[in-house]
Amino acid sequence: PRPALSPNTYAFESLPLVKPTGFREYDARWLFETEINLMGVQALGMGLGTLIRRSGVKPEIVTGHDFRSYSASIKTALVSGLLAAGCTVHDIGLAITPMAYFAQFDLDVPCVAMVTASHNDNGWTGVKMGMNRPLTFGPEEMTRLKEIVLAADFDLAGGGSYRFVENFPDVYIADLTRRAPLTRKLKVVCACGNGTAGAFAPTILERIGCEVVPLDTELDFTFPRYNPNPEDLEMLHAIRDAVLENGADVGLGFDGDGDRCGVVDDTGEEIFADKIGVMLARGISALHPNAQFVVDVKSTGLFATDPVLIANGARTEYWKTGHSYMKRRTNELGALVGFEKSGHFFFNTPFGRGYDDGLVSALAICDMLDRNPGKRLSELRDALPRTWSSPTMSPHCADETKYGVVDAVVKHF
Repeated sequence: PRPALSPNTYAFESLPLVKPTGFREYDARWLFETEINLMGVQALGMGLGTLIRRSGVKPEIVTGHDFRSYSASIKTALVSGLLAAGCTVHDIGLAITPMAYFAQFDLDVPCVAMVTASHNDNGWTGVKMGMNRPLTFGPEEMTRLKEIVLAADFDLAGGGSYRFVENFPDVYIADLTRRAPLTRKLKVVCACGNGTAGAFAPTILERIGCEVVPLDTELDFTFPRYNPNPEDLEMLHAIRDAVLENGADVGLGFDGDGDRCGVVDDTGEEIFADKIGVMLARGISALHPNAQFVVDVKSTGLFATDPVLIANGARTEYWKTGHSYMKRRTNELGALVGFEKSGHFFFNTPFGRGYDDGLVSALAICDMLDRNPGKRLSELRDALPRTWSSPTMSPHCADETKYGVVDAVVKHF
């Protein structure tokens, strides 16, 4: 693979393009056609299949793609590389990322490769990968994958096979809603920013008994209002306005690939993810005394000092920021939940299977309200000890801007 090629040239249509900086600590992300082309994605699939085989893992993998104009073609290129490396591919089609994680369990498949740009601007693409459910790749696996791909050090065993899994979203939705309905009628603003979650989130909330007020739930890969990012103030303010206009009990906002959930209370105030985590931990530790939690180091100190958590015997470990690190540590400790301040929540049994799923988080928030009849979400928030912190949310900054600065610094030194 070449680190740079000019589009609309013979070379671009004949050679794989893979910019090395696209390999991140725990996922891979590029600007499509500027930093990676379809043959580069094919090389990524060959490299991933090679890594799976060399790791001694059964070469069987789930794939899916998010709602971008180019995601299906990128997934097809990725699948062709996986097939060349001898993998059996189970394609669940258009999906949110946690649906692909769920498919690993439901289909009994060890590996996953989800094509998604998450909350990022159009033009971006990427792959979230794993080969040890419910975990996803960390720095070690990503470094090995990068080395294999950039050196074209492939083991192309051939003999791969492809299976399209029909109607898999129905299986995922049924799994989340196979439970007792809410006893309290909640009015919920369901905001999806025109991202992939819009195809599934309203249905799931309605099936558990919510009255859903849809906000930008129509799928539109141009993202006409704002990018689907529940840390972005523009999306949060839109949710606030809808909550106040409709007199809703809560506003729930999902990012582009559905693995995070942002929260706005009944007064229109956004509640940072770590504070929501404390609120959820209070209720969970009351049901499960001496519960173990994991939170990232950017989170509020209330996890260690909150008198309710202390009275319930809850134990909390602060850990490295980053969804791969948090997911891994939550799994290692067998913690009930891992809460990351960016909004990635990792629920283990009996609430989830250890991976981050914005819909599981949304159901946990609805259940928390259901267990507190007569209390508003703002009252549960106000019941927390008062603290002060700097928010992590900020005006949206496109990845090409952020990583352009990084590239400039690297070149300078």
